[in-house]
Amino acid sequence: MREFIVEADGGSRGNPGPAGYGAVVSDAATGETLREAAEYIGVATNNVAEYRGLLAGLRAAHELDPAATVHVRMDSKLVVEQMSGRWKIKHPDMKPLAAEAARVFPPGRVTYEWIPRERNKHADRLANEAMDAGARGEQWSESASTAELDTSAGAAASSGPPGDAAAGAARVRGALAEGRAAAGTDHLAEAADTDTPAAQAEADTPGVRADAGAQGVRAGAEADARSVKAEADARAAKADADTRAAKADADTRAAKADADTRAAKAVATPGWAPADMGAPATFVLLRHGETPLTPQKRFSGSGGTDPSLSDVGREQAERAAALLARRGTIQAVVSSPLTRTRETAGIVAARLGLDVSVDDGLRETDFGAWEGLTFAEVRERHPDDLNAWLASPDAEPTGGGESFAATGTRIAATRDKLVAAYAGRTVLLVTHVTPIKTLVRLALGAPPESLFRMELSAASLSVVAYYADGNASVRLLNDTSHLR
Repeated sequence: MREFIVEADGGSRGNPGPAGYGAVVSDAATGETLREAAEYIGVATNNVAEYRGLLAGLRAAHELDPAATVHVRMDSKLVVEQMSGRWKIKHPDMKPLAAEAARVFPPGRVTYEWIPRERNKHADRLANEAMDAGARGEQWSESASTAELDTSAGAAASSGPPGDAAAGAARVRGALAEGRAAAGTDHLAEAADTDTPAAQAEADTPGVRADAGAQGVRAGAEADARSVKAEADARAAKADADTRAAKADADTRAAKADADTRAAKAVATPGWAPADMGAPATFVLLRHGETPLTPQKRFSGSGGTDPSLSDVGREQAERAAALLARRGTIQAVVSSPLTRTRETAGIVAARLGLDVSVDDGLRETDFGAWEGLTFAEVRERHPDDLNAWLASPDAEPTGGGESFAATGTRIAATRDKLVAAYAGRTVLLVTHVTPIKTLVRLALGAPPESLFRMELSAASLSVVAYYADGNASVRLLNDTSHLR
């Protein structure tokens, strides 16, 4: 059975902030790099980016050989411990990513190992390349990546971590075979671990000189492979012993931290974060007032006619404004860009004496060809598409609309951005049915099908509070008392 090594990493410049991930798949026997993956993912946290990197690495390995076994190495203690089943996954953004990663290969075919950051440089460089590309408004390109060559050159400058000798030599051989390395033996000496006898032999032996061509390199490499691997295995065995000792120490510290956390929660008011977490960012979620489409229960997303409020809808907005003015807690108003939400937000903000900020992330789902139709009309015209949509959050409405999974990703990123911007403050978000239900679903850690089990009336109010430790508390759902 074939075995792969997956190294993955992710990062966020702001946490949350602009984020990206990198992943590398290599052959466990030879150290040869088989696949690289990287992507800029927009605004996200470090942990989400790391999980996205893990998922990309596992998927790449599965594409190479679905029957293989995989050994994952990451410098994220959190991801390694959670995916190994030793730590619980509590954060709602990470639960679905972890579940998806666990489904790529059958149980028992993937193992996890924590490694220091300096031994995860290849994936780290890929993640930074992806974030750099995102900052330029571009997508990461594997053909333009220098992460592998940079990492190999960096390993040559020092003795390198145990086990890297074989991987370094393999990378050099692959680079030469693909025509990416410069001619001459000097490049071999820079890119391989020159302290390793077999690697040095590759640089010094005439049969592997670049002028002999890639075929000669491969022939020389095969002759030295066994001696390189034997030395690498010996060094790796020592490193494994050191890693077990470091892990035991880390586990002791983690156990103490977990005990401290449980003690802190025990003295806190039940159901709430500890008092020293500070004031939460509190989102008061106001669904817009009625439009002419609302009483008819027609699909009205971000891809349709963008209707205005009806007279009833404007009255509903006035009633919501009066209630919020009496409470006097709103410190800022943020609206979806669609007309019905901007009108609702404008009525409320005028009563509160506040300005309205617009955030595109709060827009409603695009329902594609279903825009303007009733549920019954969609079932009649597109029954198969509707059934698929009801069965899976990844299914899109007819005509290339937005899936609930895509909406969830967008809303989670928008939430993280707004939580960071309004930490400790109470902000009114004027938005739509799906974004509000999604925020509630994520706060509860509920499955996607829960979206179909919530009632959300026009001009209703819901409230979710977000604490500094990443936990959330749903305080109110679908309050319409101000409309009666």
